[in-house]
Amino acid sequence: MKKVVCILTALLLSAGGLMLSSCQRASGEWHGDRKLIILGIDGMDPQLLTRFMQEGKMPNFARLAQQGSFRQLTTSIPPQSPVAWSNMITGMNAGGHGIFDFIHRDPKTLDLYFSASRVEPPKHAIHLGSWVIPLGGGSADQLRQGQAFWQILDQHHIPNSVFRIPSNFPPVAAKGNTLSGMGTPDLRGTYGTFSFYTDDPTAAAGAVEGGQIIPVQVENSQVTAQLIGPDNTFRKGSPPATEPFTVSVDPMEAVARIAVQDQEFVLREGEWSGWIPVEFQLIPFFGNVKGMCRFYLKQAHPRFQLYVSPINIDPANPALPISTPSSYSRDLAEEIGEFYTQGISEDTKALSDGVLDDKEFLEQSRTVLAEHRAIFDAEFPKFQKGVFFFYFSSLDLNSHMLWRLTDPKHPEFDASAAAQYGTALEDFYQQIDQVLGRVLPKVDERTTLLVLSDHGFAPYYRSFNLNTWLLNNGYITLKAAPSADNNQPFANVDWSHTRAYGLGLNGLYVNQRGREKEGTVQAGAEAAALLREIREKLLALRDPQNGLPVITRVDLASEVYQGPYAREGPDALVGYNRGYRAGWKTILGDFPTEVLEDNTNPWSGDHCMDYTLVPGVLLSNRKIPMEAPALTDMAPTILAEFGIPKAKGMIGESVFQPVRAAR
Repeated sequence: MKKVVCILTALLLSAGGLMLSSCQRASGEWHGDRKLIILGIDGMDPQLLTRFMQEGKMPNFARLAQQGSFRQLTTSIPPQSPVAWSNMITGMNAGGHGIFDFIHRDPKTLDLYFSASRVEPPKHAIHLGSWVIPLGGGSADQLRQGQAFWQILDQHHIPNSVFRIPSNFPPVAAKGNTLSGMGTPDLRGTYGTFSFYTDDPTAAAGAVEGGQIIPVQVENSQVTAQLIGPDNTFRKGSPPATEPFTVSVDPMEAVARIAVQDQEFVLREGEWSGWIPVEFQLIPFFGNVKGMCRFYLKQAHPRFQLYVSPINIDPANPALPISTPSSYSRDLAEEIGEFYTQGISEDTKALSDGVLDDKEFLEQSRTVLAEHRAIFDAEFPKFQKGVFFFYFSSLDLNSHMLWRLTDPKHPEFDASAAAQYGTALEDFYQQIDQVLGRVLPKVDERTTLLVLSDHGFAPYYRSFNLNTWLLNNGYITLKAAPSADNNQPFANVDWSHTRAYGLGLNGLYVNQRGREKEGTVQAGAEAAALLREIREKLLALRDPQNGLPVITRVDLASEVYQGPYAREGPDALVGYNRGYRAGWKTILGDFPTEVLEDNTNPWSGDHCMDYTLVPGVLLSNRKIPMEAPALTDMAPTILAEFGIPKAKGMIGESVFQPVRAAR
């Protein structure tokens, strides 16, 4: 998918003084001693949690469940992390906060963009030869709508700290310490683009999903290459900024010396570097953009193989706003050292592409969790009153990648790998139990503790290619002559004869007249009839391999969304059965040959399915009388703990009020 965030703005934001900073404290302070601690655990699954508690592997969770409450937590529609955490943050569903998927589209152009944020360069510039001189500053905008619960707490002078919550980049103005999480780009403006340097002639050079394979030559035991930085939109055509580095490979030993700018360090084969700061020059003698990366020497001999992580925003010198106050990330880096700022830190794409193997991915992923725990260990003891929220990503990303090592039914199950790493996911769960063990002794009669996840997990055995199915069933028509650029989404679609299309992980759209550029379906009764027809057919689908239903529900946006943005997302949400998910290519508007195909990607667990089949978890030290709590109940619950009524537009209630049975 083409890059959708322009990071040149980093320089402009810094030079122009446009960094977001925390707003001034309002007059008056809150003098109560009430405390609310929230641990947000992305992807913690109620079935796995129950099993590990029963096996005695998560004693702190078992203790909390016994003394307080353990409920399944209804997730969002669709059950995707940006949508789910936005539900939690605002107390509204996607109709209220406007986040419907990781991917959104401009209906007039079908250009795709990341749904949660937008970073844009200046609107006007002067062109002088090969240089582009901007007039004015750029902008970094968060696209999630609605007030965040901590903004409302600020209005009532309730102290709060919110660490790494998703869907908060750039961070909204806040009085407390906040650090942005999922949705924070790397310095290139992507969700994470690694580089892999090799002299292996069999390696396919060029872009791969989530990274780039870069061929190099080893000459006289030396390698010279370029680190790839942000696009330099000061130059005509916006080429990427680059910085050279050299590698001296020991001809006898499996070791190499790497020199980057004014730094040198030695790595043995199989060794990771720490964080290495890098500066990219966009304009001579003015305004370098600072980032940082980690190096991994995969192999020195007989082939040279070097992995370089995505270039992260440096928390000590942030090129884009990642915290409130803006100085907070610097203070944190000074206290605990540098850490991943990229929102999705675990490099799942490097594992899927075969650049990292299971062992190497686990080493990187464990480093991510170690950094998160270091931040937690530094910040939690400082908490005295108000609200403390902390987010952990590890269960989600590792469940995605390691499910195949726990499930002999998965197409990618490997008995040998399972024998080595089959307990790795369980180990990550146990580390989260250790974090809870740090919290429980601090919980007293004036403290409420909530532990929650945005969704659960399920196996991902088979891919369903929705656009291929729509094509085969006459809802999409292709042009007779192929497009000149087949890499563009929906490159060969004849929109004048197309009635519906799929986009994103769960989205189904009508090609609506007056909304889409070449819409063919009249809004109202005609569109509603088309959606009912497609829904009926999708629900009747069976997998010929096993006779199971592929899709177990199709929710119409008109039936499930409330709020001002309810009609700006998909017209329907496809809910897949456990074991099924939209294929990787169909979500970006492509048409694989087969409608159903085995999932042979290491990305082997998922949750972008029927939302009723992948609930999250909710635990508390207090009894929860609500029988079917939902993510949209979390913001009202947080506010109610401090006597604050829920805000306008919030559709949930406090979970401590017995107001709702199963929905």
